[in-house]
Amino acid sequence: MNLNKVLLIGRLTADPETRTTGTGQNVTSIRMATNRVWYDQNTREKKEATEFHSIVAWARLGEIASQYLKKGSMALIEGRLQTRSWDDQATGKKNYRTEVVAENLQLGPRTMSNGSYDTGGSTSAPQISDVRKKSQNSNADKDADIPVINEDTDISIGLEEEETKPINENDLPF
Repeated sequence: MNLNKVLLIGRLTADPETRTTGTGQNVTSIRMATNRVWYDQNTREKKEATEFHSIVAWARLGEIASQYLKKGSMALIEGRLQTRSWDDQATGKKNYRTEVVAENLQLGPRTMSNGSYDTGGSTSAPQISDVRKKSQNSNADKDADIPVINEDTDISIGLEEEETKPINENDLPF
């Protein structure tokens, strides 16, 4: 069994850019930065590294990204890695680009204005759900299926306390 799955939680480094392909499909390009923080054991200093990611969102998912996300917005993107190649006509050199093809999207915390959720003019707060359902039901309210990460939501992925205990050599089955 094979698995190609990417989960990113980070901030956009630019506004999403939407374009239409020759076949009439909408595609949105998203650039995101993620940070990794660790402590150097030798110097006991806090270190940080930033990674930059290219993300492609197709059809309705791309429309949602371009409508609700902007530079600096936090988002969770779930997708898969894909590498595409093309020949540079000027030099004849083959180029490669690896990017994340978005399959799901959750919006990060949004600002509150006058006690209501700021959805760019809408009065109802978007609910957390799977964006793919939206494309199956085109008559539904546009904001009803926009996934949102609430500030109070714990997005860390961890194990139960008993699962994090060290393994005793006597407990191994072999």
